[in-house]
Amino acid sequence: MYIGKLSELTGLSAKAIRFYEEKGLIPTPERVGKYRVYSQVDVDLLLLIKEAKLLGVSIKQLQQVIKIAGRQVNWFEINTFLVELKAAFIKQITELQQKIQRIEHCIVSLDECPQLTPWQPQVE
Repeated sequence: MYIGKLSELTGLSAKAIRFYEEKGLIPTPERVGKYRVYSQVDVDLLLLIKEAKLLGVSIKQLQQVIKIAGRQVNWFEINTFLVELKAAFIKQITELQQKIQRIEHCIVSLDECPQLTPWQPQVE
């Protein structure tokens, strides 16, 4: 498929597709004359890249994870990275839940304080 169809299938601009190609995140496409010809592997990789970017994964991280030899992609390494990313997010959630519990404890402590009244600025 040509870049227009690839753009349509992935929701990425032709400029973004060429950028990811330049960064080595998709295999160098074969050419028919002056046109680049893309495959389903390119669609799959670009959709993955698009999702990873929404999750906050950097281009540098993606370059370290996406390994391409010829037109073959190391999907196992990508899967391993995604499992590790999920674990990191779960850890962040746990840490945030602990912080929320600490805040709730502070709020309860303040609610039990008899001197607690709404703050009003002093007007002179």
